[in-house]
Amino acid sequence: MANFNVILNTAGVREMLKSKEMEAICSEQAGMVMGRVGNGYKTDTHTGVNRVNAMVWADSYQAKKDNLDNNTLLKALKG
Repeated sequence: MANFNVILNTAGVREMLKSKEMEAICSEQAGMVMGRVGNGYKTDTHTGVNRVNAMVWADSYQAKKDNLDNNTLLKALKG
């Protein structure tokens, strides 16, 4: 077997993790989760210190109860 070393360009990786393209990918994934959970959930995508972040959360009382009783968000991530 051949041995080889991989040297990452850390500045390039950092730039990629904070890029608009990565934001679009994260937003798309959050949208897919939103499509599985139903009404009462919200999503947001923002660029943090190190990378783009996307989140989906239960916003209404009914959605919070649904998520508490059924693990709706966790199941939507797996689906």
